[in-house]
Amino acid sequence: MSSPQKSSDSAQTRLAGDELSGYSFSFGQRIQLYLHNHPTAAPFLVLVMAVVVFSTLVGDRFFHPFNLSLVLQQVTIIGVIGIAQTLIILTAGIDLSVGAVMVLTSVVMGRLAIDYGLPPSIAFLGGIAVGAIAGMINGLLVSRVKLPPFIATLGTWNIFFALNLWYSNSQTIRSQVIDQQAPLLQWLGNTIEVFGGRIAYSSIFMLLLFIIVWYALNWTPWGRHVYATGDDPDAARLAGIRTKRVLLSIYIIAGVICALAAWVLIGRIGSVSPQAGYTANLDSITAVVIGGTSLFGGRGSIFGTLIGALIVGVFRNGLALLSVDVLWQEFTVGVLIIVAVSIDQWIRRVAS
Repeated sequence: MSSPQKSSDSAQTRLAGDELSGYSFSFGQRIQLYLHNHPTAAPFLVLVMAVVVFSTLVGDRFFHPFNLSLVLQQVTIIGVIGIAQTLIILTAGIDLSVGAVMVLTSVVMGRLAIDYGLPPSIAFLGGIAVGAIAGMINGLLVSRVKLPPFIATLGTWNIFFALNLWYSNSQTIRSQVIDQQAPLLQWLGNTIEVFGGRIAYSSIFMLLLFIIVWYALNWTPWGRHVYATGDDPDAARLAGIRTKRVLLSIYIIAGVICALAAWVLIGRIGSVSPQAGYTANLDSITAVVIGGTSLFGGRGSIFGTLIGALIVGVFRNGLALLSVDVLWQEFTVGVLIIVAVSIDQWIRRVAS
């Protein structure tokens, strides 16, 4: 089985064969092939350009350590949820329930620790278990019942959101109560000072999680099976890969990561709110798409999602420093999504 970053070998071989036959490639075609083989190149260039433009327009305020650390803190939740979404989109699926799973598991952690008086570590593990169960439900609906991922997770999004409101009684657990009885749940909200900025533990946790998942995708058989399943499930099945098992494992792991995002969420806002993070599902898709992962599966990088989240964070932060209305900040993010998907469509033609 080929390595995950070589899903475009057939296109590369075909173009190389055409070159040997005397066919001359245009500059645009060479860029197209390069971007196909390096999916994070385009978003990285966009990130660099965004930093240059906003640092020029805003001035020293943009590069102030406090502002840069603030950007990193603001994208932490999107980044962690984006990891779960990336795994699913790599298999040509999509998960609309990630935000609901995150909030539901945060409520479970909070209620187990505060209302039921369980040790915070047990409450945390209880939330992880609920996240895994939620992911397993999604995975069974997709891999066994054969429902389209969009429809399956649209349904479970409503179910998990309703369960969240029912279990929480639509009540928020205040920050002061958590600080007194379950400080472990707020631990990721602590910060350390670095060169005048304040780096949250959650930001460090997010980066470590990206590294772990990157290693799993690029250096383990499971990771190669994920890319193969997303690129061509029929060919992967003929090659002996148990695609149903791969899909189920992906959704379970995504559910666990959503539960970890719940821990990040509690640390970020300090409290447990059943209304928090309701846009996380769309924000995660935004980060993944802008980061260069193909919605058609089989092509993309986990670090591309981190870059995509940072692009969104830089744009929102830069526009806020320029006193641009929130309405136009969201307008800009929408334009970025359309441009990113259009570029993906153009890049995919090299393999057709």
